[in-house]
Amino acid sequence: MNLQMDSKIADNYTSNSQKIRVITEQWVNNNLYCPCCGKAQISHFENNRPVADFYCPECAEEYELKSKNGTIENKVNDGAYNTMIERIVSINNPNFFFMNYNRADLRVVDFLMVPKYFFSPEIIEKRKPLSDTARRAGWTGCNILIKQIPEEGRIYIVKNEIEIPQKEIITKVKKTEFIKQYKLDARGWVLDVLNCVNQIEGRDFTLEQMYKFENVLAAKHPDNKHVKDKIRQQLQILRDKGVIEFRGRGNYRKIK
Repeated sequence: MNLQMDSKIADNYTSNSQKIRVITEQWVNNNLYCPCCGKAQISHFENNRPVADFYCPECAEEYELKSKNGTIENKVNDGAYNTMIERIVSINNPNFFFMNYNRADLRVVDFLMVPKYFFSPEIIEKRKPLSDTARRAGWTGCNILIKQIPEEGRIYIVKNEIEIPQKEIITKVKKTEFIKQYKLDARGWVLDVLNCVNQIEGRDFTLEQMYKFENVLAAKHPDNKHVKDKIRQQLQILRDKGVIEFRGRGNYRKIK
Protein backbone atom coordinates (compact mmCIF):
# COMPACT_ATOMS: atom_id res chain seq x y z
CA MET A 1 0.00 0.00 0.00
CA ASN A 2 1.44 3.35 -1.10
CA LEU A 3 0.52 6.03 1.44
CA GLN A 4 1.61 8.85 -0.84
CA MET A 5 -1.25 10.45 -2.79
CA ASP A 6 -0.78 11.94 -6.26
CA SER A 7 -1.68 15.63 -6.61
CA LYS A 8 -1.11 15.74 -10.38
CA ILE A 9 -4.36 13.94 -11.18
CA ALA A 10 -6.27 17.01 -9.95
CA ASP A 11 -4.36 19.61 -11.97
CA ASN A 12 -7.41 20.33 -14.16
CA TYR A 13 -9.58 21.28 -11.20
CA THR A 14 -9.76 24.75 -9.64
CA SER A 15 -11.80 24.09 -6.50
CA ASN A 16 -9.77 22.81 -3.55
CA SER A 17 -12.64 20.60 -2.42
CA GLN A 18 -12.87 19.04 -5.89
CA LYS A 19 -9.12 18.52 -5.96
CA ILE A 20 -8.98 16.68 -2.66
CA ARG A 21 -12.04 14.60 -3.58
CA VAL A 22 -10.37 13.44 -6.80
CA ILE A 23 -7.02 12.83 -5.10
CA THR A 24 -8.39 10.85 -2.17
CA GLU A 25 -10.81 8.79 -4.27
CA GLN A 26 -8.02 7.93 -6.70
CA TRP A 27 -5.86 6.76 -3.80
CA VAL A 28 -8.63 4.48 -2.51
CA ASN A 29 -9.25 3.16 -6.01
CA ASN A 30 -5.56 2.27 -6.41
CA ASN A 31 -4.80 0.92 -2.94
CA LEU A 32 -7.83 -0.49 -1.13
CA TYR A 33 -9.06 -4.06 -0.95
CA CYS A 34 -12.48 -5.00 0.40
CA PRO A 35 -12.25 -5.24 4.20
CA CYS A 36 -15.35 -7.46 4.29
CA CYS A 37 -14.29 -10.27 1.96
CA GLY A 38 -10.66 -9.57 1.02
CA LYS A 39 -11.24 -8.93 -2.69
CA ALA A 40 -7.98 -7.45 -3.98
CA GLN A 41 -9.55 -4.27 -5.36
CA ILE A 42 -12.80 -2.38 -4.92
CA SER A 43 -14.47 -0.43 -7.73
CA HIS A 44 -15.52 3.20 -8.04
CA PHE A 45 -19.19 4.05 -8.62
CA GLU A 46 -20.10 6.60 -11.25
CA ASN A 47 -19.76 10.21 -10.06
CA ASN A 48 -22.47 11.92 -7.98
CA ARG A 49 -24.04 8.70 -6.78
CA PRO A 50 -26.11 9.76 -3.73
CA VAL A 51 -25.43 6.75 -1.48
CA ALA A 52 -21.86 5.45 -1.87
CA ASP A 53 -18.51 6.00 -3.60
CA PHE A 54 -17.14 2.45 -3.95
CA TYR A 55 -18.38 -1.12 -4.09
CA CYS A 56 -16.91 -4.59 -3.98
CA PRO A 57 -17.57 -6.59 -7.17
CA GLU A 58 -17.20 -9.80 -5.15
CA CYS A 59 -19.47 -9.37 -2.10
CA ALA A 60 -21.38 -6.23 -3.24
CA GLU A 61 -20.60 -4.28 -0.04
CA GLU A 62 -20.69 -0.50 -0.58
CA TYR A 63 -18.44 2.16 0.92
CA GLU A 64 -18.58 5.92 1.31
CA LEU A 65 -15.36 7.90 1.76
CA LYS A 66 -14.93 10.83 4.14
CA SER A 67 -11.53 12.51 4.20
CA LYS A 68 -10.15 15.15 6.53
CA ASN A 69 -6.95 17.10 6.97
CA GLY A 70 -6.35 16.53 10.67
CA THR A 71 -7.54 14.09 13.30
CA ILE A 72 -10.61 11.91 12.76
CA GLU A 73 -10.74 10.55 16.30
CA ASN A 74 -13.59 12.75 17.54
CA LYS A 75 -15.95 13.79 14.74
CA VAL A 76 -16.19 14.17 10.97
CA ASN A 77 -18.45 16.57 9.08
CA ASP A 78 -21.11 15.02 6.88
CA GLY A 79 -24.03 16.25 4.75
CA ALA A 80 -27.66 16.98 5.58
CA TYR A 81 -28.78 15.76 9.00
CA ASN A 82 -32.20 14.43 7.92
CA THR A 83 -30.72 12.59 4.95
CA MET A 84 -28.14 10.90 7.16
CA ILE A 85 -30.75 9.76 9.67
CA GLU A 86 -32.91 8.39 6.84
CA ARG A 87 -29.96 6.40 5.53
CA ILE A 88 -29.14 4.91 8.92
CA VAL A 89 -32.68 3.61 9.44
CA SER A 90 -32.87 2.26 5.88
CA ILE A 91 -31.51 -1.02 4.55
CA ASN A 92 -29.06 0.50 2.06
CA ASN A 93 -26.70 2.39 4.36
CA PRO A 94 -23.10 1.94 3.16
CA ASN A 95 -20.02 1.14 5.19
CA PHE A 96 -17.75 4.12 5.75
CA PHE A 97 -14.09 4.83 5.08
CA PHE A 98 -12.57 7.69 7.09
CA MET A 99 -9.24 9.13 5.98
CA ASN A 100 -6.93 11.46 7.86
CA TYR A 101 -4.29 12.94 5.55
CA ASN A 102 -1.48 15.44 5.88
CA ARG A 103 -2.23 18.43 3.65
CA ALA A 104 1.44 19.50 3.51
CA ASP A 105 2.70 16.36 1.75
CA LEU A 106 -0.58 14.57 0.85
CA ARG A 107 0.27 11.42 2.77
CA VAL A 108 -2.33 9.17 4.34
CA VAL A 109 -1.89 9.22 8.13
CA ASP A 110 -4.91 7.22 9.31
CA PHE A 111 -7.47 5.24 7.36
CA LEU A 112 -10.25 3.36 9.07
CA MET A 113 -13.37 1.48 8.13
CA VAL A 114 -16.61 1.54 10.15
CA PRO A 115 -19.08 -1.22 9.25
CA LYS A 116 -22.58 0.08 8.49
CA TYR A 117 -24.20 -1.80 11.37
CA PHE A 118 -22.26 0.33 13.89
CA PHE A 119 -24.23 3.40 12.84
CA SER A 120 -27.17 4.57 14.94
CA PRO A 121 -28.94 7.94 15.23
CA GLU A 122 -27.14 8.57 18.54
CA ILE A 123 -23.76 9.02 16.83
CA ILE A 124 -25.12 11.66 14.41
CA GLU A 125 -24.86 15.19 15.78
CA LYS A 126 -27.14 17.86 14.35
CA ARG A 127 -25.35 21.09 13.48
CA LYS A 128 -26.92 24.54 13.72
CA PRO A 129 -29.02 25.52 10.67
CA LEU A 130 -27.42 27.98 8.26
CA SER A 131 -28.33 31.60 8.92
CA ASP A 132 -31.08 33.44 7.06
CA THR A 133 -28.44 35.32 5.07
CA ALA A 134 -26.74 32.16 3.80
CA ARG A 135 -27.27 30.92 0.25
CA ARG A 136 -28.87 27.74 1.63
CA ALA A 137 -30.65 29.41 4.55
CA GLY A 138 -32.02 26.91 7.06
CA TRP A 139 -30.01 23.95 5.74
CA THR A 140 -28.93 21.71 8.62
CA GLY A 141 -25.81 19.59 8.40
CA CYS A 142 -24.47 16.94 10.75
CA ASN A 143 -21.33 15.48 12.28
CA ILE A 144 -20.49 11.79 12.66
CA LEU A 145 -19.29 11.30 16.25
CA ILE A 146 -16.48 8.81 15.66
CA LYS A 147 -15.58 8.69 19.35
CA GLN A 148 -19.04 7.33 20.24
CA ILE A 149 -18.65 4.32 17.96
CA PRO A 150 -17.45 1.27 19.96
CA GLU A 151 -13.76 0.62 19.37
CA GLU A 152 -14.67 -2.74 17.81
CA GLY A 153 -16.33 -0.76 15.01
CA ARG A 154 -13.37 1.57 14.40
CA ILE A 155 -11.26 -0.78 12.32
CA TYR A 156 -7.98 0.84 11.34
CA ILE A 157 -6.47 -0.17 8.02
CA VAL A 158 -3.70 2.42 8.39
CA LYS A 159 -2.77 3.96 11.74
CA ASN A 160 -0.07 6.58 12.20
CA GLU A 161 1.18 5.79 8.68
CA ILE A 162 1.53 2.08 9.50
CA GLU A 163 -0.49 -0.43 7.48
CA ILE A 164 -2.36 -3.05 9.52
CA PRO A 165 -2.15 -6.62 8.11
CA GLN A 166 -5.11 -7.47 5.89
CA LYS A 167 -5.82 -10.75 7.69
CA GLU A 168 -6.22 -8.86 10.98
CA ILE A 169 -8.66 -6.40 9.37
CA ILE A 170 -10.91 -9.09 7.93
CA THR A 171 -10.89 -11.02 11.22
CA LYS A 172 -12.07 -7.90 13.09
CA VAL A 173 -14.86 -7.32 10.59
CA LYS A 174 -16.04 -10.93 10.74
CA LYS A 175 -16.07 -10.85 14.54
CA THR A 176 -18.63 -8.04 14.58
CA GLU A 177 -20.89 -9.18 11.74
CA PHE A 178 -23.38 -10.68 14.19
CA ILE A 179 -24.60 -7.13 14.97
CA LYS A 180 -26.16 -6.68 11.54
CA GLN A 181 -28.78 -9.36 12.23
CA TYR A 182 -30.51 -7.03 14.70
CA LYS A 183 -33.03 -4.33 13.91
CA LEU A 184 -32.11 -0.75 14.78
CA ASP A 185 -33.46 -0.66 18.35
CA ALA A 186 -31.92 -4.00 19.34
CA ARG A 187 -28.68 -3.01 17.61
CA GLY A 188 -28.63 0.18 19.66
CA TRP A 189 -28.73 -1.84 22.87
CA VAL A 190 -25.83 -4.04 21.78
CA LEU A 191 -23.71 -1.02 20.83
CA ASP A 192 -24.59 0.95 23.97
CA VAL A 193 -23.72 -1.91 26.31
CA LEU A 194 -20.53 -2.59 24.34
CA ASN A 195 -19.55 1.05 24.79
CA CYS A 196 -20.14 0.71 28.53
CA VAL A 197 -17.93 -2.38 28.64
CA ASN A 198 -15.18 -0.47 26.85
CA GLN A 199 -15.39 2.41 29.33
CA ILE A 200 -14.35 0.13 32.18
CA GLU A 201 -10.58 0.15 32.55
CA GLY A 202 -8.71 -3.11 32.28
CA ARG A 203 -9.80 -6.44 30.85
CA ASP A 204 -11.73 -7.76 33.85
CA PHE A 205 -15.02 -6.29 35.02
CA THR A 206 -18.09 -7.24 37.04
CA LEU A 207 -21.83 -7.14 36.64
CA GLU A 208 -22.00 -4.60 39.47
CA GLN A 209 -19.74 -2.28 37.46
CA MET A 210 -22.09 -2.62 34.51
CA TYR A 211 -25.09 -1.77 36.69
CA LYS A 212 -23.49 1.62 37.34
CA PHE A 213 -24.41 2.52 33.74
CA GLU A 214 -28.12 1.91 34.47
CA ASN A 215 -29.08 5.60 34.50
CA VAL A 216 -27.11 6.34 31.33
CA LEU A 217 -28.76 3.47 29.46
CA ALA A 218 -32.20 4.34 30.85
CA ALA A 219 -31.85 7.86 29.47
CA LYS A 220 -31.00 6.46 26.03
CA HIS A 221 -33.82 3.91 26.12
CA PRO A 222 -36.65 5.59 28.09
CA ASP A 223 -39.26 3.05 26.97
CA ASN A 224 -37.47 0.19 28.69
CA LYS A 225 -38.27 -0.18 32.40
CA HIS A 226 -36.04 -3.21 33.02
CA VAL A 227 -32.58 -1.87 32.25
CA LYS A 228 -30.64 -4.27 34.50
CA ASP A 229 -32.34 -7.23 32.80
CA LYS A 230 -31.39 -5.74 29.44
CA ILE A 231 -27.78 -5.30 30.53
CA ARG A 232 -27.55 -8.99 31.48
CA GLN A 233 -29.16 -9.98 28.17
CA GLN A 234 -26.69 -7.96 26.13
CA LEU A 235 -23.72 -9.30 28.10
CA GLN A 236 -24.93 -12.81 27.28
CA ILE A 237 -25.04 -11.90 23.58
CA LEU A 238 -21.52 -10.46 23.72
CA ARG A 239 -20.38 -13.61 25.52
CA ASP A 240 -21.97 -15.93 22.96
CA LYS A 241 -20.34 -13.97 20.12
CA GLY A 242 -16.85 -14.14 21.61
CA VAL A 243 -16.51 -10.47 22.52
CA ILE A 244 -16.35 -11.10 26.27
CA GLU A 245 -15.87 -14.14 28.47
CA PHE A 246 -18.03 -15.07 31.48
CA ARG A 247 -15.83 -16.15 34.40
CA GLY A 248 -18.54 -16.99 36.93
CA ARG A 249 -20.29 -15.19 39.82
CA GLY A 250 -20.85 -11.94 37.94
CA ASN A 251 -17.29 -11.67 36.63
CA TYR A 252 -16.36 -11.05 33.00
CA ARG A 253 -13.25 -10.57 30.88
CA LYS A 254 -12.84 -8.71 27.59
CA ILE A 255 -11.47 -10.91 24.81
CA LYS A 256 -8.75 -9.19 22.81
